[in-house]
Amino acid sequence: MGALKDLVKKGLGDMGFNAEGGVINWFPGHMAAATRAIRHRLKLADLVVEVRDSRIPLSSANEDLQPQLSGKRRVIALNKKDLANPNIMHKWIHYFDSCKQDCLPINAHSKSSVMKLLELVELKLKEVISREPTLLVMVVGVPNVGKSALINSIYQIASLRFPVREKKKRATVGPLPGVTQDIAGYKIAHQPSIYVLDTPGVLVPSIPDIETGLKLALAGSVKDSVVGEERIAQYLLAVLNTRGTPLHWKHWNNRKMDGISYNTPQNDKFDIKELSPKRRKPPDVSDLLYVEDLVTEVQCALYKSLSEFKGNIEDENDLENLIELQFQVLQKALKIPHKASEARLMVSKKFLTLFRTGKLGPFILDDVPNWSSGA
Repeated sequence: MGALKDLVKKGLGDMGFNAEGGVINWFPGHMAAATRAIRHRLKLADLVVEVRDSRIPLSSANEDLQPQLSGKRRVIALNKKDLANPNIMHKWIHYFDSCKQDCLPINAHSKSSVMKLLELVELKLKEVISREPTLLVMVVGVPNVGKSALINSIYQIASLRFPVREKKKRATVGPLPGVTQDIAGYKIAHQPSIYVLDTPGVLVPSIPDIETGLKLALAGSVKDSVVGEERIAQYLLAVLNTRGTPLHWKHWNNRKMDGISYNTPQNDKFDIKELSPKRRKPPDVSDLLYVEDLVTEVQCALYKSLSEFKGNIEDENDLENLIELQFQVLQKALKIPHKASEARLMVSKKFLTLFRTGKLGPFILDDVPNWSSGA
């Protein structure tokens, strides 16, 4: 993994993840105000649900809030579990358990998954507090970890549990200096009454580790235009290559690797960006077959380029040369016109979309920290 870190410092390191700007000014001013508001409201919370991205369980933590969060009852919800490798996910559950931290992998779009989270929240509160008439649960997280999807699911569950007139009821909390007494929330339980409060997604004003910043960008917590799609795609290719991930795709795509083509209808007009959850109309059969074939072409291209690579993957210069080659084979696999003036950018955007929607397979970017043998 030394070549990856060297490449990050050499080719990707000319960026400044800091509030003052640096090369890239990525910390919007509104986040500072939102962070202050969250700090004040955390004083009111009886429990915090910290939403993180299952693919980056550590990198998606807001480090500035951790000292305050560690002093609260907390449940870490590892969202987007469907995009994370289940073979590694259980290690992360073990890790958080060894840290005496409640952790639950969830899919915020699944009602049953969110119900399990709410059951854990209720259990933790009822175990500790029995006399409080009103309890407050805050949901916090960095941008794009799926916090809004979770809140929407909680709202739907709350709407079914309680009458319409109560589902948007405001929870009145005890007077604390400088904090609004009436905070809008969704009621999820009775006796005691438990309300879930939403908060804006906020990032830290500075990230000392460049690779952590790139992981956040790859997961979509930092806007692509801020870091640059090409830079993010280059980092993703570096991670895939150093981990040897494309070599595992051979077993998943034997038919294509052996030269047996699919008889799928051509649908070059379909934009894979339409795979976004926000898409209004679901893709039809020809769309799905087209994407499936496209994914196989991409996996085949990266497998062949890596398996036939004669250089040293641990050498940063060789790794950089491999990535340049892979941009070329990806252009062909993604059916992007050879003479397109913005071909490299188009390759990056489509490649990132396939990764973020899980089409390249489940993946976890963060490495599991080492813990003691007795943990």
